Amino acid sequence: MAESDVSNRSSAISIEETSGGSCFDSALPVTAEERRIADGAPIPQQILEDSRFDRFVTAFERDLCSARSAADAKKAVKKHAALLWRTAVDRAQGRRLDLGDLDPYDDRPLYWARLHMTRALRRWAPDFPIKASDKRGLLKQLEYASRGISSVDFPEGRNVKRILVSGFDPYRLEQEFRRSNPSGAAALQLHGLRVDTEVGPAVIQAVIFPVRWRDFEDGIVEDAFAPFLKPGPKRIDLMMTISQGRKRQMAIEGYAGRWHAGTDNNLESRSGVIPTVSRWPMPDPLPEFIETTLPVDAMVEAGTGPWPVFRNNRVGEWQPPDFVECAFHERGPTPGSKARAGSGGDYLSNESQYRSNRVRLGLGAVDIPGGHLHVAALEFYPEDRLAYIDPAFQRHRKAIVDQTVSLVKAAARALK
Repeated sequence: MAESDVSNRSSAISIEETSGGSCFDSALPVTAEERRIADGAPIPQQILEDSRFDRFVTAFERDLCSARSAADAKKAVKKHAALLWRTAVDRAQGRRLDLGDLDPYDDRPLYWARLHMTRALRRWAPDFPIKASDKRGLLKQLEYASRGISSVDFPEGRNVKRILVSGFDPYRLEQEFRRSNPSGAAALQLHGLRVDTEVGPAVIQAVIFPVRWRDFEDGIVEDAFAPFLKPGPKRIDLMMTISQGRKRQMAIEGYAGRWHAGTDNNLESRSGVIPTVSRWPMPDPLPEFIETTLPVDAMVEAGTGPWPVFRNNRVGEWQPPDFVECAFHERGPTPGSKARAGSGGDYLSNESQYRSNRVRLGLGAVDIPGGHLHVAALEFYPEDRLAYIDPAFQRHRKAIVDQTVSLVKAAARALK
């Protein structure tokens, strides 16, 4: 992209922040997650400037202010959200050397740019009438397109294997504004990758999910996976949700549990049964636990290093007949028990595994392998609180991401 097509790099802050922008109303409410743009300063702004992603935020805001109708705004959202996703993938895979020298394994430019864009859209106050429902639709369009969900596409044919994976945004930024998520970084490395296998090429597509309960309850996981679980020429052959887990280990989670709990990026809390999504078929009865069908042995034995790879069968369950006592153990679910936690816990990692595999079963795609990979947690954030990256952190994240990519390749090569 030519320099004349975008904003000047010296503008590390959006139009909305610098001038108030004639079409933005700073009095309109934003989310707790979006408030971290200001609360986390100067980290978010520095990440955008160093990656030159600030220009994409500014260009989006200018087009939004130029919109003369809801239709114009929809075109602007579609254009800029899709461009943001494509650029993030291209930068990660070394095709955008014009975007500075920030580590290509860094997932944070995409995260903070998207958050700037959703904040701008939430504060957008055009000089023509706009319904609240229309604005919600634009926000959803922006989220889906900038997360890769709107653009997932596979080649047709029997001689190609199709694999769909997902990663996550950074999370718990209220504790640490510099957070990165290696699962999201891995998704950017994996998207579009072709893997040679004994049965032909395997093509990988990837999406990145938010760390927010409401998006999950609105069906974002099902919307990402279900269209490619239905019979048809682009039906996938394997799916894998991926998230950040514990330090220095790679866990293939044995069971997803029908329970969620905890506080998300918007500081909203949940504790209860994972709800259904009415627009997609659900299995009947709804399973308390869903066992992984990933090629575990092939992944464990692939020698991906540096961290150990294993299947984790730990679950939490309320045990029959009275379902009062809750037990956590390594033996997998007891017949007739009710889920308190899957092998990957009870947070959105577990929920991504449960939802994707629940809709897989609801669509009758019992032959398609599916499951969850918890990758090693990031360590070694710089001691200087004003530094968001240093060589030790960079090396550590690269090692996690590279092993994650190798494990997905191992799963692909296990397909028959």
